[in-house]
Amino acid sequence: MNSAWDTTPGQDRFDPAAGQKTMKAVVTMGNGGYDRLRCREVRLPEPGPGEVLLQVLAAGVNNTEINTRVGWYSSSVTSGTEDAAKVEEQLATEKADGGWNERTPFPFIQGTDCCGRVVAVGPGGDESRIGERVLVRACMRRSDFTSMDNIWMGSDFDGAFAQFVKVPAGEVFAVNCDWSDAELATIPCAYGTAENMVHRSRVGQGEHVLVAGASGGVGSAVVQLAKRRGAMVTAIAGKSKREQVLAIGADHVIDRDDNVVDCLGENTVDVVIDNVAGPAFGDHLKALKRGGRYVSSGAIGGPLVTLDMRTLYLKDLTLIGSTGWDEPVFPNLISYIERGELRPLVAKTFPLEQIAEAQREFLEKKHVGNFVLIPPSP
Repeated sequence: MNSAWDTTPGQDRFDPAAGQKTMKAVVTMGNGGYDRLRCREVRLPEPGPGEVLLQVLAAGVNNTEINTRVGWYSSSVTSGTEDAAKVEEQLATEKADGGWNERTPFPFIQGTDCCGRVVAVGPGGDESRIGERVLVRACMRRSDFTSMDNIWMGSDFDGAFAQFVKVPAGEVFAVNCDWSDAELATIPCAYGTAENMVHRSRVGQGEHVLVAGASGGVGSAVVQLAKRRGAMVTAIAGKSKREQVLAIGADHVIDRDDNVVDCLGENTVDVVIDNVAGPAFGDHLKALKRGGRYVSSGAIGGPLVTLDMRTLYLKDLTLIGSTGWDEPVFPNLISYIERGELRPLVAKTFPLEQIAEAQREFLEKKHVGNFVLIPPSP
């Protein structure tokens, strides 16, 4: 990847016409390694009816951007996301099923997390919104909340790894707080995903919640969101991250290399919130009480697991998948931020053009919280 911005005209829809305004963006050209990330000058998007144009102030880094680039969502990929090098070796060709919904729309601009400022509105739009600092609800329902059909900014259409992005006006939420742009950019994907799991699994006062991968962006958000609902939280994290996970609210921390059942016993947990999966999946179900709930929105430790059906039906367990965000989730997050009930966790910031370096370091999993990219000023 170039270390400086490439002003050579892009390809296909990214080839700016002569005389049109342009912006800097990272264009993902297709499935593959870091060489598929190109720093380019591309056409400035124009908001249509019902849309707004945002200046991107900060954009978070998530597993999903890496997963989409390497085609990890394809059923042909069986390894965990942490083993990125192994995953990339499997990518001989572009994966037709490598994206969230349909074939990923390469070349396109990734970036699921956006803290931005409204700088223009489409025809007939509300011009009073210009100047608002906002967060974008990255998970959008195609029709309404009676349907589970959903699309994601930065996975299904152009996202926030750019100086500007256009989005539907109804997916933009003003937020009034003293957080920095980078702090706000940690919220949408990680906290939206976390709140959706906490909401959908009905975490309640006094319940015992087990959180796998508690030092990551989603896991650290789950710890905070479960605690604000009055749950007792047992977190799973590496030894080096124990104190940081305790500091954000966990009641107990189990080392990621320890056996959950040995540490907690069977039938001790009301809810398991697990974005790791992999070999520990069966033990997580054993730890659940009768009638317990297991919820997941990821599988960084490996997507293929072994399920003993007797554990599922004899214990009356509920397994919950969680991708499309329910209607209350994002407005809830905005209210939590404005009431000071959440703590942003910015592990590190990078200039947008250093996206490859950010993703490499992200995959080392040595951090607690979120990485954030800062686009150059227009």
